[in-house]
Amino acid sequence: MKLRIWLLAALLAGGFIAGTTYWKRWAPSARLAGNTEGPLWSGPSDARAAGLSADEQNNIEIYRRAHDATVNITSTVYRQNWFLEIYPSRESGSGFLIDKAGRILTNNHVVSGRAPELQVTLSNGQKYKADIVYKDPSNDLALIKITPRGEARYLPLGESDNLQVGQKVLAIGNPFGLQGTLTTGIVSSVGRTIADENGRELQGMIQTDAAINPGNSGGPLLDSNGNVIGINTAIYGPGGNIGIGFAMPINRAKTMIEDYQANKTYGRPRLGVDVMYVYGDLAVELGLPEEGGLLVQGVAEGTAAATAGVRGPRRVVLMGNYQIGIGGDLIMAIDGVKADRLDALSRALARKRPGDKVELTLFRNGRKVNLTVTLGEGSQSL
Repeated sequence: MKLRIWLLAALLAGGFIAGTTYWKRWAPSARLAGNTEGPLWSGPSDARAAGLSADEQNNIEIYRRAHDATVNITSTVYRQNWFLEIYPSRESGSGFLIDKAGRILTNNHVVSGRAPELQVTLSNGQKYKADIVYKDPSNDLALIKITPRGEARYLPLGESDNLQVGQKVLAIGNPFGLQGTLTTGIVSSVGRTIADENGRELQGMIQTDAAINPGNSGGPLLDSNGNVIGINTAIYGPGGNIGIGFAMPINRAKTMIEDYQANKTYGRPRLGVDVMYVYGDLAVELGLPEEGGLLVQGVAEGTAAATAGVRGPRRVVLMGNYQIGIGGDLIMAIDGVKADRLDALSRALARKRPGDKVELTLFRNGRKVNLTVTLGEGSQSL
């Protein structure tokens, strides 16, 4: 009798194990066939709402501080068509507040046109009429002003002379009318020269891969501390972003603001030289110091450089695929600051005005000489 009981128990146990194994093996197929029990997706074992990286936290913090100070600017300009009919033309861009009094930095092309009517919209939706108080068309900069109701949030201005390729940047603006958009990227290059919509050269520009699109113009380019280091100005090509955008260095805007505060009439300084940056093996090959500098490739007649005696090349040589003028002056320093990058001269002149003096350290005839030049005025900054 006991033997039968043990055999029955063994059969029942074996059937339970076999049935469990079958279910585990085929249950997923059964659920796919229509059984909806159990989870339909996978996720982290621990749900952590605050699981953000340090870089993400930095982006969020900067956006929270900068968003309220970034504005949308709508410019209405009245134009004439072919039938001499007057019609309103509306364009939009971005800008940012720089003080509690309601002063706003933006691009000149955002507010340009004949007698434009400007409307500024803050992040909270408040709308204000704005007036143009100062313009610097040669650097595509403008300062406008509103009278805010209450205390306005504003952004601190940083330093743009010592930017490093590869450092993180953030852009805020209103691309395609989408207000308060944040994009991130890096400084792709510095010292770029581009042409604006009127063919005027904009020199010493910051190149970035942070997405910049129509409507971003005039908005802030920020560093990882939330300081403005540039004003988003242009994109490469007429369409949308392709990873190549340009910003005007904020130090140019600082100079404009200083002139505005001093009631100065703006004038663009000109030295009157064309230069190329040489260093290292190329400099040594040309008979110049290894540290290099800006090799003068041309001196414009009648300019400050010509008057002061800056020397241009005497002959041209072919180095690889480049034609290089040699025999002229090598600018090694400007006002005591080494000329160790292509935009060294444009950076030095950015805070100068016509009539100011600049001291050039030149390598000439195998030795260093100092030359003081009184800057002239012209449409080009160099």
